[in-house]
Amino acid sequence: ITGLPIRHVGEHFQRSNDTISRYFHKMVAVFALEPFYSKYISLLFTSSATTPHPSICENYRFWPYFKDAIGAIDSSHIPAAPLLCDHAAYHN
Repeated sequence: ITGLPIRHVGEHFQRSNDTISRYFHKMVAVFALEPFYSKYISLLFTSSATTPHPSICENYRFWPYFKDAIGAIDSSHIPAAPLLCDHAAYHN
């Protein structure tokens, strides 16, 4: 989810474009199958599209920043908990 083209990822990891593409498609297939999909992906139209997740609503640290949020643009929400040292990379 870097937004980089296959060519740049292949260059970074010193692998061919074919190898990067093949493993990318394998990972997409894994993410689309059960149990990963049903456990980690929740579509907003299955719950209230205008209400943030209860864990956000009940947390006084997050609620002021999310009180007007309506959800993800692409109708999905994927919970993430990066390590503290990686938090800056996950902002915005």
